Amino acid sequence: MERLHKYLARAGVASRRKAEQLMLAGRVQVNGQTVCQLGSVVDAGRDEICIDGHKLSLALQQRYFIFYKPPGVVTTLADPQGRPCIGDWLSKEHGRIYPVGRLDYDTEGALLLTDDGDLVNRLLRPRFKIPRSYVAKVRGKPSPAALRRLCEGVVLSDGKPAVALSAKPYRILKANSWVVLTVTEGRYHLVKRMFEAIGHPVLSLFRPAQAGISVLKMYPGQMRALTEEECVLLKAVASGTCQPPLVVGLPVRAAGFSVGK
Repeated sequence: MERLHKYLARAGVASRRKAEQLMLAGRVQVNGQTVCQLGSVVDAGRDEICIDGHKLSLALQQRYFIFYKPPGVVTTLADPQGRPCIGDWLSKEHGRIYPVGRLDYDTEGALLLTDDGDLVNRLLRPRFKIPRSYVAKVRGKPSPAALRRLCEGVVLSDGKPAVALSAKPYRILKANSWVVLTVTEGRYHLVKRMFEAIGHPVLSLFRPAQAGISVLKMYPGQMRALTEEECVLLKAVASGTCQPPLVVGLPVRAAGFSVGK
């Protein structure tokens, strides 16, 4: 048996304090009955616990990791061509976890891995419109008008339209520029094709965070388990109760980092 608000926190719904607020608001049900009394206890193995009518599963029964994918790594667990792939970094201790979506071979940055199929479905389905932000190094210096075109909508090389939520300059270099682009879908080479449509091809691409989980303090090839606070944020983003915070930064350029483990 354990306190209900503690279970809600362990399930990744909210912090313990906010879990108590959810209970007081009448949003938590145990075995079909609304529970508002703080200090209530539950048996996680026997009771059916819901929030807003949706059954919860215990987050600690599932695994959540963030990986800083280096460039030159395939987002698969194995590669028939023998190229470096995500599976090279996994061991038995990680369990049977899978990438949440993919990053292009030459793109680096945040990649979540988990065995939580429901969360993967929520994060990847276009209809949920979860923002995805990238920092792209592009050739030249896009004008404000060119960046507005990305937000108004451009036609890609396949004839299909694409629209960005936002497109903002981040750092202007002598001949190139870093631009932050936010989209809500993950079509094949979408970011690269959008910049091609405005005449500024991508030279390198970096995803600083996925669903708000950042790799800015990590190095390429590093993997770690999510903290309790990050699990709470991830669940909230996946459920649509909050938007992922915008995380912006540049990829690691320190000498000595390699694609190897």
